[in-house]
Amino acid sequence: MRQTGRSKTHGKVSRREFLALVVAGSLLPGVAVSQSNVPHNASDQRPAWIEEQPLVIVGNWDDVPLFRRRAGGSLVWQGDEYREEHREETVKKLHELGVTMAIIHFYKGFGLAVEREHIEDAKQLARLCHRYGIKVGVYVGSTVIYETFLLEKPEAQEWFVPDYLGKPVIYGHQTFRKRVYFMHPGYREYIKRVLRIAVEDVKADLIHFDNTSMQAEPAIFEHPLAIEDFRRFLASKYTPEALEKRLGFRDPKYILPPKCDWPLGTIDDPLFQEWTDFRCQTLSRYYEEMAAFIHRLNPAVAVECNPHVGLAGINTYWFEGVDYPRLLAHTQAVWSEEGNEATVTPEGVLISKIRTYKMATKLGNRIFTYTAIPYGGPPPSEPEMKLRMAEAMAYNRQCLGMVGGVLSVQKLPESARKYIQFFLQNFHLYRNLESAAEVAVLHSFPTLAFNNDRPYQSTWLFEQALIQAKVPFDIIFDQHLKDISKYRVLVLADQECLSDEQLGLIRAYVKKGGGLVATELTSLYTEWRERRGDFGLADLFGVHARPRDEGQPIAESIRNRPSIRNEVGQGRVYYIPEVKPLVEKPSAEPMTSRYWKLPLNWRDLIDSVRGAAGDNLLMDVKAPLTVTAETVRQKETGALILHLINYDAGRNPLVKDIQVRLCLPNIGMVSEVRLLSPDRDKGISLPFTVNKGRIAFTVPSLETYSLVNLR
Repeated sequence: MRQTGRSKTHGKVSRREFLALVVAGSLLPGVAVSQSNVPHNASDQRPAWIEEQPLVIVGNWDDVPLFRRRAGGSLVWQGDEYREEHREETVKKLHELGVTMAIIHFYKGFGLAVEREHIEDAKQLARLCHRYGIKVGVYVGSTVIYETFLLEKPEAQEWFVPDYLGKPVIYGHQTFRKRVYFMHPGYREYIKRVLRIAVEDVKADLIHFDNTSMQAEPAIFEHPLAIEDFRRFLASKYTPEALEKRLGFRDPKYILPPKCDWPLGTIDDPLFQEWTDFRCQTLSRYYEEMAAFIHRLNPAVAVECNPHVGLAGINTYWFEGVDYPRLLAHTQAVWSEEGNEATVTPEGVLISKIRTYKMATKLGNRIFTYTAIPYGGPPPSEPEMKLRMAEAMAYNRQCLGMVGGVLSVQKLPESARKYIQFFLQNFHLYRNLESAAEVAVLHSFPTLAFNNDRPYQSTWLFEQALIQAKVPFDIIFDQHLKDISKYRVLVLADQECLSDEQLGLIRAYVKKGGGLVATELTSLYTEWRERRGDFGLADLFGVHARPRDEGQPIAESIRNRPSIRNEVGQGRVYYIPEVKPLVEKPSAEPMTSRYWKLPLNWRDLIDSVRGAAGDNLLMDVKAPLTVTAETVRQKETGALILHLINYDAGRNPLVKDIQVRLCLPNIGMVSEVRLLSPDRDKGISLPFTVNKGRIAFTVPSLETYSLVNLR
């Protein structure tokens, strides 16, 4: 987690269906995986409590004196604070504040023998939390603190990853924390011992696996077992004939994982591509195994991991082996330490974690992130706290995030406490929800895994336009293309790499009446990033790509063409040759928030989406570009809820007269439009009008956050 020395990723960045997997040797052999078929956890493995309970989180996972002494920079009074955290009076105060979960210290990697005393402390703290109705998550680290661990288990030397490109593979600058090949049988069995103690002795409600993003980084797979596993992966995924078509030869016996220390724009080497897929699959398979083990011990225990960066514009597939659809199939919650704290910069860039929240929601997970006082960091201002909590209430599901450390949370200002109480008192409006979005934005695995440049820029900027134009959307992944009938518009923002199967699904969707907006090189490449002679969806676009570039890069030759509007079957298709950035992202750099300035043609993008929907989208909100709007429905009643956030509250603390028009199928059932806000003492009923199937009303003022309940 952030406070242990891991630098934020915000500025620097250090899938054919799953077949039956059989445990054999050091790894489950690699198998063919389709980007459009990723399994999800069985519903009977989802702990019921996490679907029902509001989550207001605190933590103390790095406060044990053993770790603080070894890490250095400890405080003289740290031991006193550690003891204070374990007192009943402290836990009682957490309960009174509204805390519903504590993620506590448990296993850091020193070894079970050395950490025995602190594990006993964790048991006592867990008992106190449960006494006051607070759920307990326990920390399980992914690094090994070898100096003490080897005293307990000398054979663990075999787990460690060898030097990579001349450097030791450790955790940041903490040289005492070595990193392991997590699929080593010895390591997996040891972690299961740790998990058994967590579930059976500590009675944990949630297992927090830390530093997931570091487990499948490139260096890890230089371990000798990983090299053999990669070869088995290729041999199992492809027949010799298919492997020859893929790589040019039939036998992977002497293949080595690629080493790369130069920046990559596109990733065309098929071995690099397969290695990316292998790393993503292996990491996912590890968590599948651990989740299955945990649920055999107790199916009520939730599983959560920490891939750090969310959807922050970084190629997590390549850099970290993190493919969220595969990974989150085995978890119920996931951390984001991406930064991107809610704000509007002096340059006018609206920064948010909205994409990350949307991704996790679509994949059935909650996001854990810092929303008030960061654990181990300086507190933000009161307006910043309110804005971060507002963002979590509007875009996360049932989770307000981490509001502080076990002790530091007591320093929360009254305004932040008011937001917590608002969330808890109105929790019936935050649970059992589903998205009301009519627009879907595709994140294609091969597109975003094999090209670090234009697809990231165009996708993130198209989403930025939707966010600021207040057009609710879902982020979907390859497997979701099999059923997108609920959406009125599908957005393919430079989604270059699409399989023939996916082209067929998109074509059928449009012919049945779906709207399509596509940009740039969408469908010009196969799932192996092999160039087609023409757009795979040329029949929908009404525009063609030349088979040869004639000396001009293909992107440049297409960029200068006019936009095209076409009708195919019952659907409408808009092809836009370019999402025009105001600030161009340099090649091979991550699409971080410094480049999230609204694109120059953002109005054209939004007009195309509205046109593809037949100019009849659910919602129209008239408010500044720094105000966002999100709509959700309650599954039981179908009632619509509208969330409004003023991201520029620090400089523009009051937005007046926000005009809202909504097109509702059950409009005749709306008897009241109720405005609620933690910035108000009480809710008010808003006058509304109904005309031609639309309901209209005005939100008189918005400070930071308001909720409108149409009931």
